[in-house]
Amino acid sequence: MMSKQQIPVRELGETGEKVSILGLGGYHIGQLPEKEAVQLIREAVDNGITFLDNAWCYHQGLSEKIMGKALENGYREKVFLMTKNHGRNRERFEKQLNDSLSRLKTDYIDLLQFHEIVHDGEPEKIAAEGALEAALEAKEAGKIRYLGFTGHRLPKLHQEMLELEVDWDTVQFPVNLLDYHYRSFQNQIMPQAREQEMAVIGMKSLAGGSIFDSGVNITAREAISYALSLPISTLVSGIDSFEVLEQNLEIARNFEPLGEQQILKLRRRIQPEAYQGKHEHYKR
Repeated sequence: MMSKQQIPVRELGETGEKVSILGLGGYHIGQLPEKEAVQLIREAVDNGITFLDNAWCYHQGLSEKIMGKALENGYREKVFLMTKNHGRNRERFEKQLNDSLSRLKTDYIDLLQFHEIVHDGEPEKIAAEGALEAALEAKEAGKIRYLGFTGHRLPKLHQEMLELEVDWDTVQFPVNLLDYHYRSFQNQIMPQAREQEMAVIGMKSLAGGSIFDSGVNITAREAISYALSLPISTLVSGIDSFEVLEQNLEIARNFEPLGEQQILKLRRRIQPEAYQGKHEHYKR
């Protein structure tokens, strides 16, 4: 049995919401047997994780179905629920939104984000083919409370999304030591998001595990502490076992922001391995 000590919370941009600094990633739970995954989600919530991540596409909808089951019996009211949508036109957006609502067994999504803005032309298509209009209508109707977007490949596409005529609530992108040195979201997009009073949601603090493959001795605690020391609202973490859950909860509960010199030292240690994003496979 894990400790029920709560973890810190932060404001989600200018939404007025507060969320746990550690979020539970939706992809990894779809890799577990359903019973174990449901238990893992509820254990995370019982231990103070309030921000839940998911996406329409994860494991062909299985991740959303598992999370929907886990959120029965009063758990839905304890969390801030986010899922993501691949729709680039009105028809596909609306279908995926309705699928997500059904799978998650809820009448509304706290935060819906356009998922994986990674290809040229996607920002323009979302605006031109009705997906953005459909999202704003769903927000007006109460099916969505807040709206954002995600991506992990090209900061310039996030820039194009920021230039659309919409008041985004959130943006999600990789926040890790490798990212600082190559095609850097934290350098190119984070300042603009903060200027627009958007919440930044961090992900890939371990660079999809590549931090450990780099040959540089960076621990999970150092990598997660680095991400949490940046101006983000929450860090989505891929958690695929109770052991990893306990480890990440302990890091979050005892987190103290790194000082400027600590941050610089970590960046310098990883810099030789950050060349051209060779360990950031998701940027290629």
